[in-house]
Amino acid sequence: MASTAWQLRAAGPWRFSHRDAVLVTLAAVHGAVIVVLPFVPVIALGVWWNSNTIAHNFIHRPFFRSAALNRLFSAALSVLLGIPQRLWRDRHLAHHAGVKWRLTLSCQLLTETALVLGLWALLAWLEPRFLMLAYVPGYLAGLGLCVAQGYWEHHSGPAVSHYGRLYNSLCFNDGYHAEHHSNPAVHWTELPRHREAGADVSRWPALLRWFDLSPLEILEHLVLRSAGLRRLVLRVHERALQDLASLLPPVRRVTIVGGGLFPRTALILRDLLPGAHIAILDSNARHLATARKWLGDGIEYRHERYVPGWPAHSDLLVIPLCLSGDRAAIYRDPPAAAVLVHDWMWKRRGTGRLVSLMLLKRLNLVLR
Repeated sequence: MASTAWQLRAAGPWRFSHRDAVLVTLAAVHGAVIVVLPFVPVIALGVWWNSNTIAHNFIHRPFFRSAALNRLFSAALSVLLGIPQRLWRDRHLAHHAGVKWRLTLSCQLLTETALVLGLWALLAWLEPRFLMLAYVPGYLAGLGLCVAQGYWEHHSGPAVSHYGRLYNSLCFNDGYHAEHHSNPAVHWTELPRHREAGADVSRWPALLRWFDLSPLEILEHLVLRSAGLRRLVLRVHERALQDLASLLPPVRRVTIVGGGLFPRTALILRDLLPGAHIAILDSNARHLATARKWLGDGIEYRHERYVPGWPAHSDLLVIPLCLSGDRAAIYRDPPAAAVLVHDWMWKRRGTGRLVSLMLLKRLNLVLR
């Protein structure tokens, strides 16, 4: 019975599912919309939406049984999107394989590139005003949206999923991104059946995922972009940590929660406590990768989420200002012999030192 159902589902010209006919039809609709509404937002949204739905699904599971039809549809998408689909396919599959992409010339790539360049030349000849004032800005904006999509799909880990019904209906289960990376050969119609219990999940679609950032994390990104701000932040934190270091009990193991994006505490404690083993615990894999660039291999990097109240199994635990959870529980029952808590300057606990009036921040030391 299962075999018969599969044969029925893949009957006719369709290789995997007759539902791919919807995507082929929408590709034609996309082209018609650009002709009727040749405006910058329409072109930009079309490049972004099609690249991440129709073209993306076609890369992983070509729609047709016929190789000739697949080449023809790939060429049509190349002209429609202004992106040679063979190039897009090779880059994307290298991304899935975790290897560096290298340009490989092929007959298909050369043909699709010639078609795209031919379209641009034709527009420059027949419709130069449309080309310069609508097509080029829309095309570049669409590529920018695609770059942003790729960034936010992997912002806090290897892949982040979004299970919103509206987005996945409009984008053909594109939100099941962690599941797609675990099973890239699974057809888009089957992805909801492969939902992963431990996947990183956001309540926002990729292009709105910056809403997940706290104001403190946004400020952290701003600090990273300025050498002057980095020096200032390091200097004021070093002064406060030096004042409190003499009050610490013997420290052999240090656990720093968060702080991977700009690991100032680890940078300072590495010098203040040269014999101590330092571990950075962060739920964001990208932040840990950034910390490794700053600190090298002499630090332990743990991709984990800290829950307030858990024992630290360290002599010194460092808690960030942006901790999510019950901060008061850490003050009431310190989970380590010594706990350094980054807090707002008006929240005095234990023995504290002002970090900076400008940053509105203090550092509290709580001993068990």
